[in-house]
Parts: sequence; C-alpha cells; structure tokens
Amino acid sequence: MIKLACVGAILFLFAGLANAQLPGGNIFFGYSYENTNSSTLDLNLNRANLNGWEASFEGKLLPWVGLVADVAGHYGSQDFVEDTPIGPLSINVTGHQQEYLFGPRLSVPVGRLRPFAEVMVGLAHIHTGGTLPGPSNTSFASAYGGGLDYRLFGPLALRGGGDYIRTNFFNTHQDNVRLSFGAVFRF
Repeated sequence: MIKLACVGAILFLFAGLANAQLPGGNIFFGYSYENTNSSTLDLNLNRANLNGWEASFEGKLLPWVGLVADVAGHYGSQDFVEDTPIGPLSINVTGHQQEYLFGPRLSVPVGRLRPFAEVMVGLAHIHTGGTLPGPSNTSFASAYGGGLDYRLFGPLALRGGGDYIRTNFFNTHQDNVRLSFGAVFRF
C-alpha cells in the first residue's frame, strides 16, 4: 500500500511539472579541445592535447542571468622516453579527464549575437593508463570563461567558447585551457 501511495505521489508531481511553464534556456553539445598541464604524474611531460566533447544546460533566472550545468570528457595520449638502468624505455600514457561544473552565466543579446561570461565550480576526474597501469584521481575544479552564440534561425545557434580550468590532481595544481565549438538549441 505504501509503494502504491509513493508511485501515485510521484505521478501526481510529474503531471504538475509537465503542465508547468518551463523557463527559457538552452542546451549545448559540441566538440571540445583541452590543453592540459600533465605534471600530475611527475613524469616531466609536456602539456597534453586532449580532444573530446562538452554538453551544457542553462536555465534562465532573468533574461540576462542563467544557471549552467556543464559536463565534458576529453581523451588523448602522450609518448615519452624514460632513462632506466637497462637503457631508454619508450612509454605511452593515455588518459581521459571529465569535468562536472555548475555556476552562473551572464549574457546579453546583440542582434544575432549573444556574448556570455561564466564562472563555474565542481569536480574533475582523471584516469591514466597506457604502457604502465595508471592512477586515477578526483579534484575540485573551477572554470572561468565565456564565449559567443550566433543565432542561425529560430531556436538554433552556433557557439564558440573558451574556459580557463584549474584542477588539483594528485595534490599538484593544473592550469588548463578548454575551447569548444558546437550547436545550441534555445527554448
């Protein structure tokens, strides 16, 4: 009987939400490039170039203020040579990094253009592998950036954006740059 009452309450709640007017906002999905500081493994690697995707959902609180939930995944590999007592050893390190961020976005429409600025905080996770089994780590992350939407027609727009992302994997800070390009659907 309790299960039936819970299911009824949930259905009643969803029916009410379905009739509610959704606030304005947008959904973005696109390609993302991230240039990362790879000092996390103490391997003296150069900055790594990772390719991947980014998706975000923005709900408008006011016409020029929104709250954004942003998720991204980046993947790549890097080769280096390590000197060992038996000679040089070629090592390949693969990695993937995800970011889960949330924060405010300010934007102002100017004709077909909508420039925006954002500040987000959340978590980032990295997992490495390759020639040697690699560690994984989760860190607090912050992102500061912005971009520009160009309205094509109706609710469809194109977006180009960039963020400075700071993480602290393995108790060492990383300064990363993320660039994204993709499609925006406004509602």
